[in-house]
Amino acid sequence: MAKIILKISILLFIILPVVIIIAGQAGLFNGKRPTDLGLRDGKLKAPLAESSNSISSQAALYPHSDYHIIAPLTYQGDGKAAFVKLTNIVRNINNTTVITAEPTYLYAEFQSRLMKFTDDVEFALDEQADVINMRSASRLGKNDFGTNRKRLEAIRAIFGS
Repeated sequence: MAKIILKISILLFIILPVVIIIAGQAGLFNGKRPTDLGLRDGKLKAPLAESSNSISSQAALYPHSDYHIIAPLTYQGDGKAAFVKLTNIVRNINNTTVITAEPTYLYAEFQSRLMKFTDDVEFALDEQADVINMRSASRLGKNDFGTNRKRLEAIRAIFGS
């Protein structure tokens, strides 16, 4: 009986995590790239109300919990110059791939280092309001454990410096 428990323990605590990491490195946790991102009538895609894996500076426009709401980036002066600055910041973040870079819209994929989970992040310049709206969503899972918010707040801190 003790040998069976030992074998099960080895399986659960050593082999299983290794298999999961290999699966992540092989891209099995990437998820599929969404086909419905981008601006529609000046708005980014609404966060998923039933999950805690996405946030947006436009979430208040939709029925969502406070969890989904984040303030937009603010700037002073030339909006296009601010957006170029933001684009350069995003391009220089590790494990990031810029998918679409336009003068007023940016879409990038952020990937976790070990497991290769992919998050979709969008930014949209609103020159009338002097803000850059932003949205970040995990492709997989119902909870991001605050990862999307931490990422966007880190970008805000660099952008503001």
